[in-house]
Amino acid sequence: MTVDAAPTLRIEFDLNQDDLAYFRERLHASRKAWKFRDEAKVMSSADALVAEALKSAPPNYVVERINKLKTLIAMLTDRDWKLEGDDREHVLDMLAYFADPADLIPDRVPGIGFLDDAIMIELVAAELEPEMEAYSDFCINREELRAGRADANPVDVSRDYLQSRMRRRRRRRGSGGDGRSEALSSLFSSKG
Repeated sequence: MTVDAAPTLRIEFDLNQDDLAYFRERLHASRKAWKFRDEAKVMSSADALVAEALKSAPPNYVVERINKLKTLIAMLTDRDWKLEGDDREHVLDMLAYFADPADLIPDRVPGIGFLDDAIMIELVAAELEPEMEAYSDFCINREELRAGRADANPVDVSRDYLQSRMRRRRRRRGSGGDGRSEALSSLFSSKG
């Protein structure tokens, strides 16, 4: 006798340009407002969102996005990565949204409470793709170094190379040189 798994419901949706414009405006407003907050406030708010989301046993689509948010936070707190200056400001600008207490959907709504946060995390992660790729490669190299792999680069060499690559890729994306859809790359282009 077999027992059928509990039924699930799959919902897919597309965000059109008007929808993206709404999220873009929310991010833009948060980026402007964060300049009047300190970095610690932005970081603690993002950390609090991660903790709150994970303790609520959210759906997988939320967990996947929360893990991306954890990576963004780690980029700023990792002492070996040492993200500084404009690079640090760029990531903090993107995290500012998560310091905004106003939510489109209250987080306490079961199943969908973190939907707006998941959407924004996905959009922010797309904008910060060069940073996330560089940091991921850095972490892989650091683990290989710890494991004693002879071809692993020293931490400072790896960091310098990967942060330089990250900046080049970010510049290329800003100029449209990587062939990506302009919808996402221009989504966050205005800075105010």
